[in-house]
Amino acid sequence: MEPNQGNNPNNGKKPGGDRPKGSYFTPLMIALILVLLFSWIMNTVEKSQYTETTLSDFFAAKDAGQLAQVELRYDRIVYMTKEEAAKELSRQKACFTGIPSGGDLLALAEELNNAGVKVSNKIVEDNSVIMMVLSYAIMIGGMFLLMNLLTKRMGGDGMMGGFGKSKAKVYMEKQTGVTFKDVAGQDEAKESLQEIIDFLHNPQKYTAIGAKLPKGALLVGSPGTGKTLLAKAVAGEANVPFFSISGSDFVEMFVGMGASRVRDLFQQAAKVAPCIIFIDEIDAVGRARDSRYGSNSEQEQTLNQLLSEIDGFEPSKGIVCLAATNRPEILDKALLRPGRFDRRIIVDNPNFQGRLDTLKVHTRKIKLAEDVDLKKIAQATAGAVGADLANLVNEAALRAVRMGRKAVNQEDLLVSFETVIAGTEKKNTVLTEMEKRLVAYHEVGHALVSALEKHAQPVSKITIVPHTSGALGYTMYLPEEEKFLSTRQELEVELRSLVGGRAAEQLVFGVQTTGAANDLQRATQLARSMVSQYGMTKELGLMTTATTQNSYLDGTPYMDCSQETASKVDMEVKKLLEEAFADATKTLAEHRGLLDEISEYLLLKETITGEELMTYVNAEGKDEAKAEETAEVENETTAETEEE
Repeated sequence: MEPNQGNNPNNGKKPGGDRPKGSYFTPLMIALILVLLFSWIMNTVEKSQYTETTLSDFFAAKDAGQLAQVELRYDRIVYMTKEEAAKELSRQKACFTGIPSGGDLLALAEELNNAGVKVSNKIVEDNSVIMMVLSYAIMIGGMFLLMNLLTKRMGGDGMMGGFGKSKAKVYMEKQTGVTFKDVAGQDEAKESLQEIIDFLHNPQKYTAIGAKLPKGALLVGSPGTGKTLLAKAVAGEANVPFFSISGSDFVEMFVGMGASRVRDLFQQAAKVAPCIIFIDEIDAVGRARDSRYGSNSEQEQTLNQLLSEIDGFEPSKGIVCLAATNRPEILDKALLRPGRFDRRIIVDNPNFQGRLDTLKVHTRKIKLAEDVDLKKIAQATAGAVGADLANLVNEAALRAVRMGRKAVNQEDLLVSFETVIAGTEKKNTVLTEMEKRLVAYHEVGHALVSALEKHAQPVSKITIVPHTSGALGYTMYLPEEEKFLSTRQELEVELRSLVGGRAAEQLVFGVQTTGAANDLQRATQLARSMVSQYGMTKELGLMTTATTQNSYLDGTPYMDCSQETASKVDMEVKKLLEEAFADATKTLAEHRGLLDEISEYLLLKETITGEELMTYVNAEGKDEAKAEETAEVENETTAETEEE
């Protein structure tokens, strides 16, 4: 849903009506610095010409006959001794002191005249003209600077010009250093952008037939999928200048400057065409305009200027505008119409091969041990994006350094993957013996229900070591293959696995703990999706009661039905959860001995692998098979005896 703009305090105000916080702080600080500077200059000049003394020093020099010249001013007495007067003119330095309180200056002047002392003549050139010019220069310069800064703060162009220019950074190909080889797992997106690169290389091939290149392309994808990296790679492949700017840079710094920045950006691009303009997070400036809830004039002016600039340049000039967003549903329709951002390129989460290629790219400069199997890591990281994989590799390298190794091994990568999921181990958390038993049975409940199901994902690891994510333990699954579709049977198995922890707690201890909060949340969400989106219940049939907001990405569904139908949905969700809980409890009760045995083993080791878990499960399966075979033999023997 769009935010309510009716409460925006800027509604109905002129651009720049609201001042940014602290907009007057800098000018006031500059004014204070100028005043202090002026005072320091005055004191410095004065000290270079005069030496301050006391009245006692002055009268002592008078009585001793050491005075050569005296100047009586309204606020001070300036005098020069015979010793200073004998020096060269450039090295002479006068003294000054205050006016004696209640003293008669006329009588003092007469006394000095009678003693042969020159009175009322200028002793030292005070450079009054220079000081006056300097004072006016400082004052005029300060006012000029203050007015310029205040004008900028109010949204004007400033007195010095240049304000409002784009803060876009221009990257040449040698500076970006990014090509398609550095972007893995996005083959479809690279193929869509290849035509743009070819046009920038050979525009005459398209213009000869009358074709026009799309002016813009919108890169849509979740955070971390590599949209910005892909845009840089396009510039690197095309070997053209690359202008990069964030959508927030148009409107964030100073109110009323967005349109000016847009205009300046395209003017810069026109000078160095062919080139690529990349606007990251364009939803900050391209949000849909809606007059029903008022308007944001600043944002609308910036968007209108952007639309005007895109319409204004000819594709033949070789200016291509790329933009990226993870919220395409809120963009203005005028921005997406043909002739502007003609193409929408989905930068999706990478598949298995894409993750494998991404891991290879990020490990090119990493020293890997011989036991590293990137395929297993790619298989375990289903749903991860490029940024996640880059972080995983870096965490593994850091761990290898901490452990004193010179190469990253498979354990480093797996532990780093677990760190990204569950956080690091909390070594200071001490659980009571009862809490440890509850956590152990809880996690084994999850794992055992999954291990005994046919369509469940294989268990990779079980631990009861607390982690910084808040989990007191967790069960990690490792899918054997990447799947894009799930059957109802598979989803029901997942539901039983999610509630298996709570089922084990209640079966063994007869209690319910807060440790199942996340499990129940995920189970409820899954059951609701089965009912409202997948049409997997008899009560509602094929009717869907939820609509996804984002058609491009995995958006959040919201209920789109009557209250009566919503109540039925809740009942069906509850029914699915209760059935899953009953089935999980039944499974664990039938294999109670196995549940106790694995839980005790987990309490002893704190962490066990999926292979260790399956050893117990397979051993029980063999014992059951032998028992069934023995029972069959006994039944056959009994039947033969009866026949005889």
